[in-house]
Amino acid sequence: MPLALHHIVIDAHDLPGLARFWSAALGWRILSEREREVVIGPDERAPVGICFMPVTEPKTGKNRLHLDLTSAAADREAEIERLLALGARRADVGQSGEESWTVLADPEGNEFCVVRPKRTLIA
Repeated sequence: MPLALHHIVIDAHDLPGLARFWSAALGWRILSEREREVVIGPDERAPVGICFMPVTEPKTGKNRLHLDLTSAAADREAEIERLLALGARRADVGQSGEESWTVLADPEGNEFCVVRPKRTLIA
């Protein structure tokens, strides 16, 4: 059997807090909450979830891996504002301002992008 992606793991200082941010951002639920692990996903049968694991050291530098989120083109700016209201902040990772995405960071500084829908990027 080939491998399948099970969880995306995000290091966190405040596991429940970061899990709540991402649950609200994605419209997912907290599926499992333990002292050293919180898992979120759309539901228990979903093939992939996000798992938050504790770390003590601070985040330094730009993420080597990040999430790209998208919405309907007409909703994109409203979704960015909603994410900012949830606790995200704008992040500068060297973008020029001409990109088709907006870089944000979650409450613990993990960068992610809100990209235009694929169908709007074609020609």
